Amino acid sequence: MMIAIASGKGGTGKTTITINMALSLHERRDVQVLDCDVEEPNAAIFLNPQFSESEEISIPIPSVDNELCTLCGRCAQVCAFHAITVLGSHLLTFPELCHGCGGCMLFCPTGAITEKPQGIGIIESGLAQNIPFVQGRLNPGSTATSTLIKEVRRRANDRDIVLIDAPPGTSCPVIASVAKTDFCLLVTEPTPFGLNDLTLAVEMVKALNVPLGVIINRSGANDDIIKEYCDKNDIPILMSIPFDRQFAACYAKGIPLVKAFPEWKRAFQELWDNIERRLNA
Repeated sequence: MMIAIASGKGGTGKTTITINMALSLHERRDVQVLDCDVEEPNAAIFLNPQFSESEEISIPIPSVDNELCTLCGRCAQVCAFHAITVLGSHLLTFPELCHGCGGCMLFCPTGAITEKPQGIGIIESGLAQNIPFVQGRLNPGSTATSTLIKEVRRRANDRDIVLIDAPPGTSCPVIASVAKTDFCLLVTEPTPFGLNDLTLAVEMVKALNVPLGVIINRSGANDDIIKEYCDKNDIPILMSIPFDRQFAACYAKGIPLVKAFPEWKRAFQELWDNIERRLNA
């Protein structure tokens, strides 16, 4: 079963939920963690994995034979990402913008375009406290975020539970992380900004036809703004984690919540049980 942990904005606690769920469940279930926040992966800070494999990921980018090129501009017309263009008497390519679709080569009438590999990042795999762990790291300047995320997801094994730590927001990388999962946990905070971004995230997940539930992190006096929205839209609130200085201190030190406060392990196990009941209903 594949569960995505996402949010409409950064800093709400996606990674906190992912790592604490994994640590709470792995003694009784087979769990794998995929860190798909490839621009800023940080689950490893808390899980401290021992990496045994590292693989460079590349995409095909255009290579132009200027002797065959007639500057017809057909390649530029079909490129949705403006990674190739005709400027005066020159054909220019922008590898950082290329998504490796191969359209320019396919439509070139003279066969002037071939492909060469361009590295976009690395994928590291290993064990974190006996939990299989995979993370992607996007190369600086690369825009192929979704491509690298899809490669990370391809490393999902046949474990009972696969937890995906998604990037923040609602753009293409998040869609690549959440699409075709079995359930999505949306982590929010009880603030006007949190509510606004939660609304956007809910619309995205519903468009992907993925069942969802909400977790309120830093729960407190303002929870009603989240609860009213969820009640109105028939969205279950599956967990609330109170705003607590001790919890923040643990996070700052890289200590998982369930390690510092073992009583919370049961809460994360009940969270999983609740998800499983909903999926089996």
